[in-house]
Amino acid sequence: MKRDVDDVNSDSSWNRDARDEAPIERLDRNWGDLLQELRVVQTGVQLLTGLLLTVPFQSRFDDLTGSQRVLYLVTLSLSAAATGMLIAPVAMHRVLFRQHARAELVGAGQRFAIGGLTLLGLAVTGVIVLIFDVVAGTTAAIVAGAVCLVVFGLLWAAIPLILRART
Repeated sequence: MKRDVDDVNSDSSWNRDARDEAPIERLDRNWGDLLQELRVVQTGVQLLTGLLLTVPFQSRFDDLTGSQRVLYLVTLSLSAAATGMLIAPVAMHRVLFRQHARAELVGAGQRFAIGGLTLLGLAVTGVIVLIFDVVAGTTAAIVAGAVCLVVFGLLWAAIPLILRART
C-alpha cells in the first residue's frame, strides 16, 4: 500500500501492526517528531532573518547596485516567509489547544515544514548569490547560486525522494 505523507491516516494499519500503536499515540509521536525537527531549523532561520534585517544599516549597503538591492529584498522576504511557515505549527497549536485537533495539526504542520524548508533553501541561496555578487562579481554569483540550489535540491529533495521511493 502506498502511504501519503500528507494524509495522517494513511499509515494507520502499518503503525498498528508494526508498533502496536493506537491512532492517538501515532499522532502524538508524529507531532513530537515534527516539533523536534522544527526546533532544529527555527533557530537557523530566525538568525538568518535577524542578520538580514541588519544589512541596510551597514555602511556598505549604499554601495549595492539596484539589482543587488532587489535580490536583498527578495532574499529577506523569503527568509521572513520561511520564518513564518516554520513557526506556524506552534502558533496553530496554541490556537487549537484542547480542541482535539491533533490530526489537523500534524497534517498542516507537515505542509508548513516542507514549505518553510523550501523557502529557507531559496533564502540561503539568495544570500549566497548576493555575497558572491558583491565580493566576486555576477558570474561567480550565478555559479555559486546554481551550486547552492543543486546541493539543497539533492540533500533536501532528491535523496529523500529516492529513499522514499525505495521504501
